[in-house]
Amino acid sequence: MKSDPDYIIPANTRIGHVHLKVADLQRSLDFYCGLLGFELMQMYGNDAAFISAGKYHHHIGLNVWYSKNAPPASKKAPGLFHTAIVYPERKDLAAIFARLKEAGYPLTGAADHGVSEALYLDDPDENGVELYWDRPREHWPQKEDGSLEMYSARLDVESLLRELR
Repeated sequence: MKSDPDYIIPANTRIGHVHLKVADLQRSLDFYCGLLGFELMQMYGNDAAFISAGKYHHHIGLNVWYSKNAPPASKKAPGLFHTAIVYPERKDLAAIFARLKEAGYPLTGAADHGVSEALYLDDPDENGVELYWDRPREHWPQKEDGSLEMYSARLDVESLLRELR
């Protein structure tokens, strides 16, 4: 049987989870659960943990199977650029931004992409993390021909924080 050369992945397909190699499991749990608010669903012995939002079996796996006490991977090496975590509403992004500010956790960037607003940071192993919310599709910027026109502009953080008032 020959595959369809015009195949397109189904529209409702989604990324199920990300599984990260980390150097220190507890340090990663402190970041992802303690700071970002994920819930620990299961420990797998002493070397792996599965965490989630909303009681899903897991959105993120963390393990030290091959990486215990290892230094971060080089930024120039092939591999994961970042894990992107989508918040349901703008006020949810504002809440985590306020939490990060209160904790003094450093951002590596912040941007308005037209389709979304995003905060960028590194986890304790220097894996990139993007925290964002998507604008409704009807507000996504388009070119004259109707195609998508994403961009990177300065995020109005004052406007974002006003969501909490």
